[in-house]
Amino acid sequence: MIPGRATPEGTDAYRRRSGRETVPEHFRSFAGCWLSSLGIGTYLGDEDPATDEQYRDAVIRALELGLNVVDTAVNYRHQRSERAIGQALSARVGKGALRREEVVVATKGGFIPFDGAAPRTPGVYFTETYVRPGIIAPDDVVAGCHCMTPRYLADQLERSRRNLGLETLDIYYVHNPETQLGEVDRAEFVKRIRAAFVFLESAVSEGKIGCYGTATWNGYRQPPTARDYLSLAELEKVARDAAGERHHFRVIQLPYNLSMSEAFTGANQTVDGEAVSLLEAARRLGIYVMVSASIYQGQLSRNLPAVLDENLPGLTTDAQRAIQFVRSTPGVGTALVGMRRVAHVEENAALARVAPVPWSEFQKLFKES
Repeated sequence: MIPGRATPEGTDAYRRRSGRETVPEHFRSFAGCWLSSLGIGTYLGDEDPATDEQYRDAVIRALELGLNVVDTAVNYRHQRSERAIGQALSARVGKGALRREEVVVATKGGFIPFDGAAPRTPGVYFTETYVRPGIIAPDDVVAGCHCMTPRYLADQLERSRRNLGLETLDIYYVHNPETQLGEVDRAEFVKRIRAAFVFLESAVSEGKIGCYGTATWNGYRQPPTARDYLSLAELEKVARDAAGERHHFRVIQLPYNLSMSEAFTGANQTVDGEAVSLLEAARRLGIYVMVSASIYQGQLSRNLPAVLDENLPGLTTDAQRAIQFVRSTPGVGTALVGMRRVAHVEENAALARVAPVPWSEFQKLFKES
């Protein structure tokens, strides 16, 4: 496995080397490191060798064009996305083109993955892979697909490290923990997430991960009355209770785009008694925000309103405009975009040469859109 992890020195070297082709605002600071404002996601696609090759080549091209954030999950394409990224990193890191310390790699655990392809008998696979070895007890699973016990996360973390070929993963997310709230009450949920955080703190101490967080779909966007609502301040307090002020719960991920703007427009979070948006809550709590679904799985890559074209100069495609909207939103750290074709990487990476829209102009854009 490739040793090392993203470091302030390494990511700064990547930023300076990319500076000939990027604007300074393209990189954002996080825990001393420099992360690109656009990152490559690896969620969609068939589970076949052709798609594996597409993702491998797309990741390599993204790293060449100033995108040093790579996002995946152990269940994406039945572990194949992690393995494709591992192939890309193996091809580039240590070959004189890239150092491990320059790249931020994030993955997730929580959903129960198959291995390469869906088995003919999923129940037998689940029993033989997880139940019989004692990794999962049947009562640990909710919704027939989700588990976040320490023993299970330990197993998933090791699978991800092997798939990616990395000794240390920079960011490890508990994947959609709000899934648990469909079957357990909030007190039990807090008990379970605390146990997960305690395990992840131990993984930091052992050098297996750099930091951790939660990657969600609904939880942070829901009203506080919703059963699957997640309070960022509550989760940050759980981390402090588990590990003190120097805890490593430092990153979150949630969808945000032109059609799903709750992270910026909704005041559904409470910090120090004040109702604020998720992005503002994260700022106050010192938590970096990655946003997923920046072009909503391609739905925002075409037929956008003309007003966006008018207010986002220097761009040529609707996909670029949708991403520019996201990365220009105050509080957004890195906008993740699923890209499995080199042509899409090259189209979207052109944004690295364009400054985000300043706040004075963004206010107008948001109102008009």
